[in-house]
Amino acid sequence: MAGTGASREKLSPSAFFRAGFCRVARTGTSDSGGAREYNRELIISVTLNPAIDQNIAADQLVFEDRAYILDTFQSAGGRGINASRVIHSFGGKTLAVTFSGGEGAGEFEKLLRSYGFPCEFVAMKNAIRHNLSITDRQGLSVKLNERGPELSRAEVKGIEDAIRRRLPKAKVLMLCGSLPPGVPSEFYSRLVHAAREQKVRTLLDTDSDPLTLSIEAGPTVVTPNQSEAERLLGRALLTRSHFVEAAQRIREMGAESVVLSLGARGAVGATEDRVFECVPPRVEAVCPIGAGDALAAAFAWATSKGKAFYDALRWGVAAGTASAMLPGISFASLEQTKAIYRHVDVRPVS
Repeated sequence: MAGTGASREKLSPSAFFRAGFCRVARTGTSDSGGAREYNRELIISVTLNPAIDQNIAADQLVFEDRAYILDTFQSAGGRGINASRVIHSFGGKTLAVTFSGGEGAGEFEKLLRSYGFPCEFVAMKNAIRHNLSITDRQGLSVKLNERGPELSRAEVKGIEDAIRRRLPKAKVLMLCGSLPPGVPSEFYSRLVHAAREQKVRTLLDTDSDPLTLSIEAGPTVVTPNQSEAERLLGRALLTRSHFVEAAQRIREMGAESVVLSLGARGAVGATEDRVFECVPPRVEAVCPIGAGDALAAAFAWATSKGKAFYDALRWGVAAGTASAMLPGISFASLEQTKAIYRHVDVRPVS
């Protein structure tokens, strides 16, 4: 069960980058109608609070000193969108369902279509939000997010109807990210119940009240990071035993299984009868932003391929680790993830 390279010897980035650098795809088309051809291998990602991300690479991030911009580019952002990018790059079948509207709608839709997978846009009146991400060459990062536009009841119903229409052809439904103003906190909970009726697995990747309420609905897996788990449980998580106890406690709140993401320390996974610890190799992290999205996406991709829980956990940690080695908000390719996967150690916790 354990992967090779269980020692924490630091990997050289040279071989990793030779595997191919997957940044922002700038070509390709998307046709929402193409999703009709997909069978039950389809992974639907839901992003209720998408964004146009302005990504800046700087030489340094320091207080009271000058910094220089080295590179800047825009991307279509949001946890679910990021997940679909990873799944698509792995060769998986994915559909991104999201809102679009306002002055930036055309630019947002152009960016999202460029990634090459099908997407369905639900119209909204207000403008899409803009986020700012800054990273430097030492791996420091700052991410500033707008809260998102106010949505009407009709708009919320519109995206819920769109998701429900797609469920009969889906294998996994990924409910990702924050809920913008106007969306009830139990929204994800309703979709978990709807997916279960269609025998569709659900992955929940959110925070605060939507996380608390939707866990009680019994999603197939919930993927909080350390900070989200601390807020959910109302306590600090500092040690290995804390992480194991937290994963078990979150599962007892209603989720069928839990993947607790711990950044450079890997992840702890809990099922009904087993707990696993997944430890990545030591690497030189460049930008951790989006690594958790890559972990959740690779986990969903692996489970859709019939991988066992512990192996899907290993794929998730590999994808998150590999993505953290890339500059900006970037996601590792399948080949880059495989290079890390071989060095990820997964073992049961006694």
